[in-house]
Amino acid sequence: QDEEKWDFVLVSNIHEVGSEKEIKRKKFLDELSKKGFTIKKIEDNKLFYGVRAPEQIFREYQRLLRNPDSRLQNRDVHHDIPVTTRIRIVNFILQNTMTPDLEKLHDLMKKKVFEATFPLHEEEEVREFLKEKWVCRRDIFCQQRIEKIRCYFGEKVALYFAWLGWYTYLLGIAALGGLVVFVAGITVFNSSQVSKEICEASNTIMCPLCDQKCPFWLLSDTCTYARVTHMIDNEGTVLFAMFMAIWATVFLELWKRKRATVVTDWDLYRWDEEEEELAMELINNLQHEPRQYQHSYFRSTIMLLLVLVMIAVLIGIAHALVIYRVIATALFTQSNFEFLREQANTVAVMTGAVLHYITIVIMTKVQSETCWALLPSPEKPRTFSQRENSFTVKIFTFQFFTNFSSLIYIAFFLGRINGHPGNYVRIAGKWRLEECHPSGCITDLFIQMAIIMLLKQTISNVMEYLIPWIAHKLRKKTQRPKKRSMMLGEEEEAEDPCKRQWLSNYQLNEVNIFSLFDEFLEMVIQYSFTTIFVAAFPLAPLLAFCNNLFEIRLDAIKMMQLHRRMVPRKANDIGIWLQVLEAVGILAVIGNGLVIAITSDFIPVQVYKYTYSPCLMENNTSVDCSTGYINHSLSVFRIQDFEPYTKPGLALMGLRCRYRDYRNADDYSYTVQFWHIFAARLAFLILFEHVALCVKLIAAWYIPDVPQSVKNKFLDRKHSNLHEKLRWVMPQKV
Repeated sequence: QDEEKWDFVLVSNIHEVGSEKEIKRKKFLDELSKKGFTIKKIEDNKLFYGVRAPEQIFREYQRLLRNPDSRLQNRDVHHDIPVTTRIRIVNFILQNTMTPDLEKLHDLMKKKVFEATFPLHEEEEVREFLKEKWVCRRDIFCQQRIEKIRCYFGEKVALYFAWLGWYTYLLGIAALGGLVVFVAGITVFNSSQVSKEICEASNTIMCPLCDQKCPFWLLSDTCTYARVTHMIDNEGTVLFAMFMAIWATVFLELWKRKRATVVTDWDLYRWDEEEEELAMELINNLQHEPRQYQHSYFRSTIMLLLVLVMIAVLIGIAHALVIYRVIATALFTQSNFEFLREQANTVAVMTGAVLHYITIVIMTKVQSETCWALLPSPEKPRTFSQRENSFTVKIFTFQFFTNFSSLIYIAFFLGRINGHPGNYVRIAGKWRLEECHPSGCITDLFIQMAIIMLLKQTISNVMEYLIPWIAHKLRKKTQRPKKRSMMLGEEEEAEDPCKRQWLSNYQLNEVNIFSLFDEFLEMVIQYSFTTIFVAAFPLAPLLAFCNNLFEIRLDAIKMMQLHRRMVPRKANDIGIWLQVLEAVGILAVIGNGLVIAITSDFIPVQVYKYTYSPCLMENNTSVDCSTGYINHSLSVFRIQDFEPYTKPGLALMGLRCRYRDYRNADDYSYTVQFWHIFAARLAFLILFEHVALCVKLIAAWYIPDVPQSVKNKFLDRKHSNLHEKLRWVMPQKV
């Protein structure tokens, strides 16, 4: 049975005898044979080569690294080394074996000499346990078996699922807080003084929302919109934004503690990736010279310029989305359908959000292909982790701009750079930029985030599972085992037991060295949505929590049943993703502070209450201090001052209309109130961010990264090692 265990399978097309590809394949297999590898060939529609490394290689590995896998992990009965370590070493040797033509396996695969290479999914006890207890199709709350995942997929995958489980667990607390804030907003749906004033403003005539066919309109027409806005934009939102800034810090600090405990149990806390890579290079080639660290300012500058070009393209796409919304609003207001005319702005926001989601999907593919093309990075990283870190930073930067550029415009620029009646800012001198609703712009941001998150967590997740499932079914149909024709009277030859296993593994979907990267990226982008603009969308943590319950199981199903086995990677942390998450935490403080200070009407309302409200004029406690706020926040415009080429509809009464801004009625310059509010916004932003960052620093200091139990374990280990050395040196005194 042991003789039929194979470390890796190489797959090749059947080439003509004597062809260049057949010669190259033979040279590579000969090099493996010289290193003591056992090779088995099975012919079907393709050529399958099973390879098994000699035991000498693994003994050298253990000797060089003092057997770092001495504890834990699943052990093959016949080998004193974990299966995951065995696969990792064999993969390294395969990838670094060079033919006499100075070609490695990667080069041969590019030239179609080999089509695929993969370790096998073994029908072993650990896999069956994971299929039964981890995939859990019927129970999304079933516990993850991190130790078993480690035994089958290696430390890198195990740490991903440990992190994802921990993130989802703590996300439950944030989801509960967001739900409470949202429900509290619903309870005050009809009680807001601001929304009451909008609903009762049946005599307030507003300026047209477009130039040609848009009529003047009554402020009371937007009563429902105003109530929805207050449901999101209230005092509870400010507290929740502060809570999420603290939550993000506590989550990361607690994760650092959990990670320290987990990797200490694995004996990997002080593991050195560089030492392991050097050891495997020496095992592969004793004459190997280590590649030196390199840094080139010229190469780094080239890479920086390429990244900046891509960011400029993404910002251009964000501008295109803005132009779409402006033109769509103008077209909808001229529609023959009454609903489209009345809800032109809202429909433009919603269709713009769907279009934004489509650009996210398309640009994700484009960016991935671009970064794959740049994978032989001009920066020349020395180790795999350095290469992965460089790849991660580039892709995350591109994804961040793709996902958030449109949201940043809505949050901080929409309705603030559009000018005013009589002097609008226009695109191509024709289309006016959008305006905010009199009750604020935060509802536009809420709609945009809700649509993008819902689409990403429904359509994207369904496609993420369906595409590999359909691809697997199609591969099984097209790659059935070849049946040998039988001659009359000929006995049927017993089928090689390896053939079915190798073919079934080959029919699974391909994985690459960055397959786990895609899962991490998806979750970190979700984490960004959950924290950065949570002040505008308090339901974001709840949506993320529900999504992750399914995400864990879908990832498990894909890895166990739809994808080939990943090459196990050893790791003692989640790599540069931790620094990315910490950067997102800081951006969350800045983003939420800006949303409350700029997008929300929280600051203007507070300034009105404490500076201009009726509460300051009379000692009447029964008067709501925000009474009169709407009238105070609307400026007056004389209809005769419209630009000559605009044709607004007839006014319902009078010669004036109102618009959202703080401007004088005579020369349309900013009023004193505008500068009061501007100063208050700036003061709040500085105060909020300093308080939030101080709280984050205190939380980071208060929660140690490494638990005392881990420190004490290392202390006891050092003491026992020193005691043991002393016992050998001075046996009579000990």
